[in-house]
Amino acid sequence: MKKSQIIILVIGIVSIIVLYSLPRVVVDNDEGNMEIRAEADEAGTDAAELHDADISESVRNKISSLSQRMSIEEDKGKISSLADSLAAEYTQAGKFDSAAYYLEQAALKLDNAELWEKTGTAYYEAYTFALNEQKIAYLADKTRSYLNKVLDKDPTRLDLKTKVAMTYVSSNNPMQGITMLREILEIDPNNEDGLFNMGVLSMQSGQYKRAAERFEELVRFHPDNLQGQFYLAVSYFESKQNNKAKKQFQDVKNMTQDPMVLASVESYLERL
Repeated sequence: MKKSQIIILVIGIVSIIVLYSLPRVVVDNDEGNMEIRAEADEAGTDAAELHDADISESVRNKISSLSQRMSIEEDKGKISSLADSLAAEYTQAGKFDSAAYYLEQAALKLDNAELWEKTGTAYYEAYTFALNEQKIAYLADKTRSYLNKVLDKDPTRLDLKTKVAMTYVSSNNPMQGITMLREILEIDPNNEDGLFNMGVLSMQSGQYKRAAERFEELVRFHPDNLQGQFYLAVSYFESKQNNKAKKQFQDVKNMTQDPMVLASVESYLERL
């Protein structure tokens, strides 16, 4: 995940956007048989609301100019370039749904795999930050609709399949997402996104020992994954493996100079 993600480390606690954007579920030791505890809101989201961003006047004027040019442009190359520029402006402003909206406008005009992927990826990024259930459902559906178009042409894109899988976890059919993640790990047992997301799902369901196993695999093959290293420490802490937790938090301290991460680590160490 990149992605990503999607995840914020807050002093003294782990604030995981992905976890709290997902429905509360129960996952057994095989990460299966999930039981939904929250119902998804099936209503859609007004497209106009998506790209109505509250940003500075100067940036808004620039965006207005770009969008007007894009609306009348007929050259395919220029349409794509204008969409990229608009998406970059909105992304810089932290308005990820708006970035996705304009990429989608270009994708609808040009209908090519490159824009499908850009649009689906942008919608996924917006999805990972969404907190409103109605918006989560809408953005997840948009993500799937575009990324699945790419996957239909190239099923080997496990990075995109992982994103699609995670959108199903927050849907009325979470087992479809779990099944897809399992399939990814069957094809590539060391897949970084697959291992990370399986660990996150185990944490989200309170199965910290199982989460620790997933994160152990992740950091064995991807030792530079700071989020995985941190979540491994948290999983040890939550599963009462205090000696392992202490050592792992010390390892995390040696990996970063980020003050928020370090403060969070110190908070955990004080509790051990």
